[in-house]
Amino acid sequence: MKNPRALFPLLLMCWTLVGCSSASLPNRDSDGFSGQLTITGSSTVAPLVTEIAKRFEKQHPSVRIDVQTGGSGKGIADVRLSVADIGMASRALGSDESDLTAHRLAADGVGLIVHASNPIVELTQEQIIAIYTDQTNDWGDVGGDNDKIIVVHKAEGRATLEVFLEHFGIENPAVKSDVIVGENEHAIKTVAGAPGAIGYVSIGTAEADRELGVPIKLLRLGGVEASTATVASGAFPMSRPLNLITTDSPIPLASEFIRFCQSPDVHDLVRSQYFVPIENEPDRAK
Repeated sequence: MKNPRALFPLLLMCWTLVGCSSASLPNRDSDGFSGQLTITGSSTVAPLVTEIAKRFEKQHPSVRIDVQTGGSGKGIADVRLSVADIGMASRALGSDESDLTAHRLAADGVGLIVHASNPIVELTQEQIIAIYTDQTNDWGDVGGDNDKIIVVHKAEGRATLEVFLEHFGIENPAVKSDVIVGENEHAIKTVAGAPGAIGYVSIGTAEADRELGVPIKLLRLGGVEASTATVASGAFPMSRPLNLITTDSPIPLASEFIRFCQSPDVHDLVRSQYFVPIENEPDRAK
């Protein structure tokens, strides 16, 4: 019989090769999905996508999904630069973005908010334009208490900014703001802390914060209550799509995640974030 000690180096080599081979193979779940996705963009969409990602990861343990905010513009730019696999945009794609594909995730409305103590419940289109273009500076001039109006506006690259400007037909340079904010929560915190402030945010986010006791009020627009219910019915005039953005040829894992995001399996998560689920949405829509 050969000396067992002489066989040890050979056995050690075999174990090393097996170990290296196993380490080089990706771990896959039963459906064959593994790897990592990077998703960046809209702060409106991010909380929802984060919750969906957790559920997807639970079903596919070999997948990791990193969700980052920064605004719709960043999400779109990151996809173009191949920095992100998927972008998040709380608006439709523009005519200069035809190289990308939008995958509808949900719908949301953009609503005007004031402090809960403000007696105003609705402003006309003309009054809103006058407030944001520095023609009206006091709440007393639009039926409220005599108090200075603090105009809260969104930073460039925010989808709510684009939706707001387009709806009211205002050019951004014409807006005279007192405070520039980024994410919806920043705008809500600013308005909640200043009784004379007015801003505009995602209706879903505003409803969620209001239920938590944040002292804000959503204003009616065109006689229609600002709520997820009126967004769902199509009655609310200032609404927008919430999209996932990819190139025309996303990687298979990104396509599978988008399919999951559009499925009825996540409608409960969509509603929990105060958005409106999209029924029977095509997989790909320019």
